[in-house]
Amino acid sequence: MGLTFFKNTVLLIVLTIISCGSSTEKKEQIEEGKVNQKVKDQIQDTTLATLKKEDIVVGAEQFQLYSKFLKGKNVGVVANQTSFLASENAHLVDFLIANNISVKKVFAPEHGFRGTADAGEHVKDGIDKKTGVPLISLYGSNKKPSPEQLKGIDVIVFDIQDVGARFYTYISTLHYVMEACAEMEIPVFVLDRPNPNGHYIDGPILEKENQSFVGMHPIPVVHGMTIGEYAKMINGEGWLINNINCDLTVITMQNYTRKTPYNLPIKPSPNLPNAQSINLYPSLCFFEGTFINAGRGTEMQFQVFGAPSLPASQYSFKYTPQSNEGAKNPKFKGEVCYGKDLRKEPRLSKINLEWLIDAYHANGKKKNFFNSFFVKLAGTDKLQKQIEQGFTAEEIRATWQKGLVEFKKTREKYLLYK
Repeated sequence: MGLTFFKNTVLLIVLTIISCGSSTEKKEQIEEGKVNQKVKDQIQDTTLATLKKEDIVVGAEQFQLYSKFLKGKNVGVVANQTSFLASENAHLVDFLIANNISVKKVFAPEHGFRGTADAGEHVKDGIDKKTGVPLISLYGSNKKPSPEQLKGIDVIVFDIQDVGARFYTYISTLHYVMEACAEMEIPVFVLDRPNPNGHYIDGPILEKENQSFVGMHPIPVVHGMTIGEYAKMINGEGWLINNINCDLTVITMQNYTRKTPYNLPIKPSPNLPNAQSINLYPSLCFFEGTFINAGRGTEMQFQVFGAPSLPASQYSFKYTPQSNEGAKNPKFKGEVCYGKDLRKEPRLSKINLEWLIDAYHANGKKKNFFNSFFVKLAGTDKLQKQIEQGFTAEEIRATWQKGLVEFKKTREKYLLYK
C-alpha cells in the first residue's frame, strides 16, 4: 500500500491542542489572549485555509507540538504498525528514540506491535528486536495496563489508526489505557488520525447488558469520530470506572475534514488490507457472528463472503479459504465457498443489511446461521431477532433512528473537525 494521501481543495487547518483535565485547577482558561501554560489548557486559534491544496498532517507528524512535553520524561507508547510518520518515513517509536525521547515501554493492542497476529490470537510480551524496548501486550487477559506495568512511566503517547467501527477493538484498548492512566495520574497524549469511515453514522446502539471488548460503550456500530474525538467522549461521558477523568491531550490534525478522502498508508490489521475492505468492514463484520466466511483465508478479506452451503444459483462467486497471515485457521479452510464478490462496490454511506438478510434466507438451516458472537457484535439481541422474524432492512433501520438522533447530539460536544 502506498504512502499517498488524498488531497482536497478546501481544507480546515486545525492547529489546536485540545485538553481535558481531571480537576478544577486544570480547566481551560483563556484571558486577554493568554492561555494557561499547562499542556492540558493550551488552545491555539483555529484558522481556515481556503483555495489551497494541502496534505493531511496527522497528530504524530506534529512533533513540534508535543515534543516539549516528552523530553526528559519516561515515555510509554501505545502503538502498532500504523503508528507511522509518512513525512519522516519512520515508525513513531523509532522516530521518538532518534529524537532523544526516552521510550521505556511499548504497549501493543490486538494483532501486536507489528500487526501480524490473527484476530483474537494471544500476543506475548517481549522485547522489540529493532529498538530493544520492552513490549507489553494489551490483548488477551491483560487488556488494561497494570500499575506495575505503568510504574516509572511519566507520560503515555497513544497513536493507533482506527477505522471507525465499534467492534474494532482499538477504541476498547484506548478506554483501558485512559482508565489505567487516570488511576495512576499519568497524562495521556492521543495523536489523532483520520477516520476512513468518518463520513456517516449508522447501526444499533450498544445496550449495557451486551458490553464486551468488541463493544464497550453505548454508541452505534459506525460512530463517525476520530480516535481523538472518541477519547474526549470517553472522558466527557464518564465512561471510565468510578467516573474518573483522564488527563487527556489530543494533538489534532491539519487539513482534515470529515469528508476529506483518505487512504490509509499502512493496513490497520492483517484482515483489512486495503481501502475497500475498510469501507465494507462495518457491514461484513456481522458475518463474523454467523457461520459465513467473510473472506478470511483469502487476499480478499472483508471484500467477499460465502459458504459451501449457499446456493450456487444465487451466489455464483467461488473461492477457497486457505491459511494465511491473520487467518491461520479460517472458516471452511480448503472448501469451496459460494458467495458474493464486493470488491467493486461503491463507497458506502450506511451499513448494508441486505447482504446479511439475504444470506440468512438463502441458508437452508436457519437455526445454524447465527452464533453467540453475533449479539456481541450487534450490541443488542434485537437485530438477530428482527432478521429471524423477517424484518426488511428498511424496517430494521427504522428502529435505530431514535438512538442515532440521541447519539448525534451527544457526539456533537466532542467534535474537533467539520
